[in-house]
Amino acid sequence: MKLNYKKTILVGFAFFLISAFWQAYDAIVPLILTNHFGLLQSVSGAIMSLDNVIAVFMLPLFGAISDKICSRYGKRTPFVFVGTILAIVLFIALAFVDSAQVSNISGLGLDEMYENAEALRDEAYALKDAGNVAEGEARLAQADAAFEEIRLATYAITSNNMGCLIGFIATLLFLLIAMATFRSPAVALMPDVTVKPLRSKGNAIINLMGTGGGIIALALGIVFATSKELFNSYIGYVMAVAGVMAIGLIIFLATVKEKKWAREMEEDSERYGLKEVAAAGGEKRKLSRAEVRSLLLILASVALWYIGYNSITSKYSVYATNELGFDYGSTLIIAQAAAIVSYIPVGIIASKIGRKKSILVGVVILASAFFLGNFITPNSPELIMYPIFVLAGIGWATINVNSFPMVVELASGGDVGRYTGFYYTASMAAQIVAPILSGVLYDWFTMRAMFFAFGTVFVAASFVTMFFVKHGDSTPEASGVLESLGNDND
Repeated sequence: MKLNYKKTILVGFAFFLISAFWQAYDAIVPLILTNHFGLLQSVSGAIMSLDNVIAVFMLPLFGAISDKICSRYGKRTPFVFVGTILAIVLFIALAFVDSAQVSNISGLGLDEMYENAEALRDEAYALKDAGNVAEGEARLAQADAAFEEIRLATYAITSNNMGCLIGFIATLLFLLIAMATFRSPAVALMPDVTVKPLRSKGNAIINLMGTGGGIIALALGIVFATSKELFNSYIGYVMAVAGVMAIGLIIFLATVKEKKWAREMEEDSERYGLKEVAAAGGEKRKLSRAEVRSLLLILASVALWYIGYNSITSKYSVYATNELGFDYGSTLIIAQAAAIVSYIPVGIIASKIGRKKSILVGVVILASAFFLGNFITPNSPELIMYPIFVLAGIGWATINVNSFPMVVELASGGDVGRYTGFYYTASMAAQIVAPILSGVLYDWFTMRAMFFAFGTVFVAASFVTMFFVKHGDSTPEASGVLESLGNDND
């Protein structure tokens, strides 16, 4: 059985532009909230969770709505078009609001204060490494006090002129709503045009495309020095990412033939006896109690590993920049590159050994990578982060390629959008919890102590829930006539 790679890649441009946005969003918005507005990590985490609060309600809703749409352009394409255009406009507007705040805090000497605080922190770790633990801890306390002084000075400006913060949050809210309108429809498009036995491979390609979008956003971050110019405007960077999103949308609209490809999938499913997918004309089946139990366990696993993973990704730009003094962009590019190399092999392996076993291996790899991160200090060579994030990229690719297909495997054809919504409800609910809970713990116990430990615990916990899943796994690939499936490249 062979996947039509050309169709899947073209469908993947929707996820490409989505991932480019979220990579840019996760990189700069936490830095804006903490460095430009002077907010506490817990408050920043709460604001960062807004997208997930919105998504919990909107992703299932718009997934289900798109199941019922029958336009001349298909079920999903209209959502991708309108949502992307709105998101681009609002993302650029967000950057201009932030630029106004940067103007408010300019002239305070924050750059010099930050350099002095960094020097104190580096000196503290050098003393501890040399065996002067007590003196090092004392110097580290001085560094923490210096960083807090910077935050308080920034927040004083913000509190005296709340217009920029209110404008930023309001624009952010509308931006997140725009993104939520088309994520489920965009992701549901792959199962719409791909028969069930090929969906792990198809999801590997979709994630590969998404990772490509993320890498481009990270590379642009290096070009625009987003991890170095802490108190400068991000307008140029946001404009560049918006351009990448626009290019992805143009390619998607010009090449994807949604209605034709969905009809071909239904015909192939019926022709080769894949009866559940062939019933995609609207007929729905009811899950057995055992299947419901497995679905709930899969969704619980999704929630747990997303809590752990999102706690790292949503604040890594802050942790690397403010705690380690590392360039977050290059490290994350390494992780994304490792994921790119892994996606297709992982999809192939899953088709041989099953999705569940593949996910369990991925959970072990990801938890191990985060555990190793606990031992990195500002005096560690920055290169040491690369193998750790290579492991993280491989582990996340192994999990991500297989988890979504396990959920939609339990759906009948007419319910793919709704089950896509279930998947994103679990992942987004988890990402509501992650930045808030981790942010509170960072404020209580310091980011230094809790950052990787938090992620390790929650990813490891997902191993337990996934272990008991009994349904949604892939079946061995058929031979014979099915070998020809997907060879048509039209």
